[in-house]
Amino acid sequence: MKNYWAFLFFTFLLTSCNFVQKEIPNSQELLRRELHAIDWSKVDTYPSYDSCEKLTDAAENKECFFDRLNFEVVRVLKTDSLVKISTIDSVQFKVSISSNSEIDFKTEAVNEKLMPKFMLDSIMKKHKNSFSKIQPATKRGIPVTTQFVLNVKFNPSSD
Repeated sequence: MKNYWAFLFFTFLLTSCNFVQKEIPNSQELLRRELHAIDWSKVDTYPSYDSCEKLTDAAENKECFFDRLNFEVVRVLKTDSLVKISTIDSVQFKVSISSNSEIDFKTEAVNEKLMPKFMLDSIMKKHKNSFSKIQPATKRGIPVTTQFVLNVKFNPSSD
């Protein structure tokens, strides 16, 4: 009977170690899970101008950024002689701000009879260095590239 209890004790001791042992997931699996959990369609902070950085509310900061960007686009288009001739009321640009703060514009919607898209694209490309420095958007503290559509409404003939 003593041998029976000793045999049972050692059997339990050897098999119980398998129940306590936890499976450690590999680093690739952990990375895959984490990347899957992140919502890549949203950023933590939107791009921002230095003058908007002092705002603590994210919504106010976003509004400040878009107002300032809209103002700068209108300023560039109004100062260019080609646009002064035109009677464009509004234009849509696809704006890309890279993780290293470079800005690019691509005309999305404009009345082609008044001004061709390629002309607006070349104007914006020519003047892109005249824009104020923009801080890129961030995701988990890392600068990321963002794209959005900016609808610019203006009347260039009313200076």
